[in-house]
Amino acid sequence: MATRHCITRFMDIEPIKCSFSSSPTAFAKHSLHFSNHKYDELGSLSMNGCGGDPRAPLGTIETRTFPTVLTPALAADRLSSAVFDLKTNPPPLESGIIRIEVPIEQQIEALDWLRSQSHTTLPRCYFSGRDSNTIPLLQHCNGNGNGHADDHDDPQQKLVSVAGLGSAVFFRNLRPFSLDDWHSIKRFLSKKCPLIRAYGGIRFDARSNIAPEWEGFGSFYFMVPQVSSVIRRLNDNGRRAVMLHQTHIPNKASWDSAVKRALDLMTRKNSTLVKVVLARSSRVLTAVEIDPLEWLTNLQVEGDNAYQFCLQPPESPAFIGNTPERLFYRDRLRVSSEALAGTRARGGTPSLDLQIGHDLLTSAKDDHEFSVVRESIQRKLEDICSSTIIEPRKALRKLPRVQHLYAKLTGTLQKEDDEFKILSSLHPTPAVCGHPMEEARIVISETEMFDRGMYAGPVGWFGGAESEFAVGIRSALVGKGVGTFLYAGTGIVQGSNSALEWQELELKTSQFTKLMKLEAPLLAMREKIEL
Repeated sequence: MATRHCITRFMDIEPIKCSFSSSPTAFAKHSLHFSNHKYDELGSLSMNGCGGDPRAPLGTIETRTFPTVLTPALAADRLSSAVFDLKTNPPPLESGIIRIEVPIEQQIEALDWLRSQSHTTLPRCYFSGRDSNTIPLLQHCNGNGNGHADDHDDPQQKLVSVAGLGSAVFFRNLRPFSLDDWHSIKRFLSKKCPLIRAYGGIRFDARSNIAPEWEGFGSFYFMVPQVSSVIRRLNDNGRRAVMLHQTHIPNKASWDSAVKRALDLMTRKNSTLVKVVLARSSRVLTAVEIDPLEWLTNLQVEGDNAYQFCLQPPESPAFIGNTPERLFYRDRLRVSSEALAGTRARGGTPSLDLQIGHDLLTSAKDDHEFSVVRESIQRKLEDICSSTIIEPRKALRKLPRVQHLYAKLTGTLQKEDDEFKILSSLHPTPAVCGHPMEEARIVISETEMFDRGMYAGPVGWFGGAESEFAVGIRSALVGKGVGTFLYAGTGIVQGSNSALEWQELELKTSQFTKLMKLEAPLLAMREKIEL
């Protein structure tokens, strides 16, 4: 087995760090070029880590740190020298990953660095951790919605964002993500090297057929980047693409029928269906090709309270998103998750915003939907954890465009290998599927006429001692030749109104549509697919 891996990391407070890792058997075959700080040869060095014995240990997983330099150019020279030294004097080992860090004093934006690279150099990824200390929460106290709740979160938030280019090793298969696949990933990671991570995502429903636009992702796709960077978020307002054509699947009439059918199923005698989350795919064609990284940069103005992500395998479109919802975060034995349900727009004035939030907190329909999500996650954590705490039990999470009902759940795992159980148990949550899960999944598969792909699936990273996954909602698939697919969903429970739920879909996709201008003369020519 042979892998080569080059990582560049830029820290928020610490100096920028560049690193290279490789297995010695590859040294004689390839070389890396750092001219102009572009990394055009990285993709050819990758391998699929799902092959072989998933539990066989690597020969070495280590980090080597070099003295600080002033600029990226000096760091690139130092990396080139380190690569040459490893080629000429490789470690006497069969396999392994060696991470080389070159701290840099000059600060560089992670996403800006990724955008400066050739768009043909794939795979690439981006994951921005949510800064939980800035999340405004209004807790439900004594039934009147007054009071505040602080969300003291995890120490790993010191890594604000990560941009990755190329893969030292990737993990992809068409079959569902399994325990062996998890072990295959974990064998490349170490608690002693916390910045060697595998970033990626998993399909919402691995049993459903894969549409052409999602083929490159397989049933799951993870990558250990060869080059990556960590830095603060950007605020960049780029040019807006012109929208020529938009197609919703389902269209409004079909949506009304789908919601009515779901409600009818819930009211049938002996029905166990309590909630189902129905989604919409909107295909958008624009006058010019959309740069997914430019879109992601523009989304960061709304991203203080959300995760941003990008995942793009070779010869595939980019899956990007701006999601507020955490699936779980693990720090050794400590694990946390959250319930998020119910949606309202933000108010244009403080008083209107307070009134809208109060209506959400006191809505019986939304409380029912939220309780289903919170109690389901609680039961799943209690099945795996030795202890579970819910605090706050019900609060408002306010985002720039919308606000939701929110609860945080924490627990203690009995052993760290229970991480796979957490992932497989929590996904899909009732917030993106429904309840009971299997009944809701069947309704979704019978109702939706498009492939969700990784929309509403787990998106995040595995590390040696820590792991974090968000839920891939508020997302889009952006790529040359396929246009852009915007995804959004809404929970259907008794009392749901199809017209209001359609408005919620529009609200959730507005973070993307605001980045496009609508070509007025072509409005009358917009086509709709009739289902």
